[in-house]
Amino acid sequence: MKSGRILFLFVLLFCTTKTFAQFLQYSNDFLNIGAGARGLAMGNAQVASVSDATAGYWNPAALVHIQDHPSLSLMHADYFSGIGQYEYAGLAIPTQNPNRTLGINFVRFAIDDIPNTLFLVNPDGSIDYNNISSFSSADYALLFSYAQRVNRSDFDLSYGGNAKIIYRKVGSFAQAWGFGFDAAVQIKKGNWQLGLVARDVTTTFNAWSFSFTDQEKQILYLTQNDIPVKSTEMTAPHLLAGVAYNFQFTKKLSLLTEADVSATFNGQQNTLVSTKAFNLDPCAGLELSISKIVFIRGGVSNFQRALSDGDTTDQKKVWIFQPSIGCGVKLKDVYIDYAYSNLANQSNPLHSNIFSVRIDLVGTKKK
Repeated sequence: MKSGRILFLFVLLFCTTKTFAQFLQYSNDFLNIGAGARGLAMGNAQVASVSDATAGYWNPAALVHIQDHPSLSLMHADYFSGIGQYEYAGLAIPTQNPNRTLGINFVRFAIDDIPNTLFLVNPDGSIDYNNISSFSSADYALLFSYAQRVNRSDFDLSYGGNAKIIYRKVGSFAQAWGFGFDAAVQIKKGNWQLGLVARDVTTTFNAWSFSFTDQEKQILYLTQNDIPVKSTEMTAPHLLAGVAYNFQFTKKLSLLTEADVSATFNGQQNTLVSTKAFNLDPCAGLELSISKIVFIRGGVSNFQRALSDGDTTDQKKVWIFQPSIGCGVKLKDVYIDYAYSNLANQSNPLHSNIFSVRIDLVGTKKK
């Protein structure tokens, strides 16, 4: 009889049992969650307008806006009502060259305390709950960023990129190392800003290895489960484009608006535009700034087709989306931001509360 043990649900989600490389539709999807409560409150619409340390995540070319002193961004979020833990840290480091900035970003997404029921049933068929242990499934990424400004008189142009190292671990059973690159451009002219990012531009890979004990392999065999073998998982290139405009109403009041679109090429998905060749997933956000001290934000993203509520005999597919809201405040050299997502039209009732802090390290000199 097939075993429905939770352990292998996670192994199958994160790994492949093939011995050759292949593109997976949701490979390294934890790197698409976002960074900073500001961006998440704006519906992930950041590619064109981002200008803080989280630019290393959203658009590394935008790091050039940090010139006078280093800037640090930290974020924590509970996902799925606390089931998943997401951590982000980003540091932007100006150089002696005023047109060049470096950055480093760290991302972690983990689900802890997953029950391992592999040894729940004893050889004699009896159930022993004392044999249940727990493990964690965690994904880590380290991004090294570079940004360079091109001096022009008619508009502001910058380019940049990321080199990223990925480590993924499922208990003591499986682990993977991965490497990849991103490329990015940002253009600013007057109140307009444009951004373009090519993630995993050379494709990103994860090389998986497994370390089951002989006893674990025996149980897998007896319960008719496949034993995973070494494999390489590929992440297809992913394009993001955005345009932003800043409405300056008065000296103290302004409204930043941005619309982005994400293009993927790894199989048909449930997005606003979905074909076998590509998928287009739009998002939009806005930020009201009051004296550049208080900020009010909102956004929409994740458009999908889903069954409507009501009698199962009369259900129709309707469009749903994920709204988000948030706010922020500046206290001298510290920005404190909050975002609340997974709201009314989501197909599940699980909400996410997201906090982040940005610290401009004014007392630190350039290096």
